[in-house]
Amino acid sequence: MRPIILSIFVLIFGSTAAIAQSSKPVTLKGQVVCSVCWFEAKDRKKTPYGTAADVSCAADCSEKDLPQALAVETAKGFTLYTMEKGDIKTNGKDFLDIVPKMVEVEGVVRTEKDKNFIKVNALKVLDETPVKPVPVSDDAVLALKDLTGAAQSLADYKGRVVVLNFWATWCEPCKKEMPDLSAIQNDYAALGVQVIGAAGDEAADGAKVLKFVREFKVNFPVWVGATTDDMQRFGVGTVLPATVIIGRDGKIVWREIGIIKPDVLRKELDKLLLPKVTEAAKVAKAEKAKTKNSSLVPA
Repeated sequence: MRPIILSIFVLIFGSTAAIAQSSKPVTLKGQVVCSVCWFEAKDRKKTPYGTAADVSCAADCSEKDLPQALAVETAKGFTLYTMEKGDIKTNGKDFLDIVPKMVEVEGVVRTEKDKNFIKVNALKVLDETPVKPVPVSDDAVLALKDLTGAAQSLADYKGRVVVLNFWATWCEPCKKEMPDLSAIQNDYAALGVQVIGAAGDEAADGAKVLKFVREFKVNFPVWVGATTDDMQRFGVGTVLPATVIIGRDGKIVWREIGIIKPDVLRKELDKLLLPKVTEAAKVAKAEKAKTKNSSLVPA
C-alpha cells in the first residue's frame, strides 16, 4: 500500500507546487492586451501595444475564447497576467471592450505552469489621454475606395468642412460613437459639413463593412482600406477610433484620439462654421442689454 500512498502524495504535492496562489488581494496597474498578439512584437517598449492590427487580433482571439491579459510594466520589463472574471461584471463575455486601455485592477493573483493569472474583482479604467503624435503636415491628403470599388479622395471635398473618422468593424469603441457621428451628419449637412468614415477593413471585407453600416444605420460615406500609416500622417497615432476636422481649404484644424465627445466636436464645428453668426449674436445681446438699461422717459 505504501507505493500507492506515496504516488498519491506526489500527485497532490506536485499539483500544489504547480499552482501558487496568493489569497490576499492585490492592486495592479497596466494595459489590457490580447494574451496572444502581445507577443507579436519583440520589444513592446519600442513598439507600443495598441495598433489597429493589435486590436484586430484581440477581437479575433476573443471569438476563439482566447483571453485578454494585463500587461504590467516593471523596471525589468513587462509581466503579463491572464485576466479571469472574479466579482466583476463585464459588458461581454470577456474584457475585449477595454483593449488596449490602461486600467487599475484589484484581484487575486496565482501562478500556474509558469503563467500568471489574476482573478479580477474590481477594475477602474484610468483617464490617461494618449499623447498626440506630432503630425507630418496639416494637409489632409487621403485617397481610398468606397464599398462599390469606386476611387474616392478628400481632394473632391475641398470647399466643404469634413469630419473624417478612422474606425473599423472590429473596433468596439467605434461602435459607441457611430450614432453621434450620424447625428452630426444630420444636424450639420445643411451647413456644408460632410462626415466620412475611413475604415481599417480591407476591400475584401466589404460584406462585413456593409453589415456594420446597416446595423448601426450609418448615414455618411464609408471608405475602406485605411492604414495606420494614414492615421499617423494625419497626426492621430495608430489606435482606433480617431477623428479629425478638415477645413474648407483642405487643412486639418482639429484632432481627437479616442471616442469623440459630441459636445466638444459640435463646438469646434460651430467655431469653424459660424464665426459671423456668433459675433452677431454677441452684438445683439449687447444691444438688448443697452436698451434694457436705458430710460424710457424722454429727457
